[in-house]
Amino acid sequence: MRIIAGTKRGMKLLSPKGMDTRPITDRVKESLFNVLYNYDMPQDRTVADLFCGTGSLGLEALSRGAKEVAFVDNNPKVVAILNRNIAKAGFVAESKVITANVLKIGAAVASGQAKCELVFVDPPYKMTEDVGTGSPVAQLLGLICDQVTDDAIVVIRTHHHTNLLDEYGQLRIIDRRRWGTMAVTLLRLKRQEAERFD
Repeated sequence: MRIIAGTKRGMKLLSPKGMDTRPITDRVKESLFNVLYNYDMPQDRTVADLFCGTGSLGLEALSRGAKEVAFVDNNPKVVAILNRNIAKAGFVAESKVITANVLKIGAAVASGQAKCELVFVDPPYKMTEDVGTGSPVAQLLGLICDQVTDDAIVVIRTHHHTNLLDEYGQLRIIDRRRWGTMAVTLLRLKRQEAERFD
């Protein structure tokens, strides 16, 4: 696993051994960021990387010019490796690491009162087996609605068999891509999408 583009291109990331993690492949990560470029992301954006693990998506965003990233995960052992990856990449000043339950705090931001402009949501696949109304995923996306800017993009990674609802609160699906056994879905606030057609 490595950073594939930007100022830290080619840097290998440390990863936990013998733990049940689902690292995103380089090919999928590159394809995802190519899609995000169409939305002017992540350059100069405030980002949250939820269920961040060792920080692959957030560090990729920083390498590609993101302003700052809040990394949130509840596993202290994984967070210890995350901190090493952040230090290795030289992104300590641009990073805020939060060891907490993502479902309770959502898209915490690195700079106090600012809202996020790009949010990565990468929960364990088991959590995305139920994504209906009232599910943990639905509650999390509902919480995130109030933590993002009007033009923000929320990215959620699931198994390709997962059928997300078209809308979660004010967030609605605007794009969905499938790569192998995984799917990546982009959501945006409905009011932003409505303004495009006014």
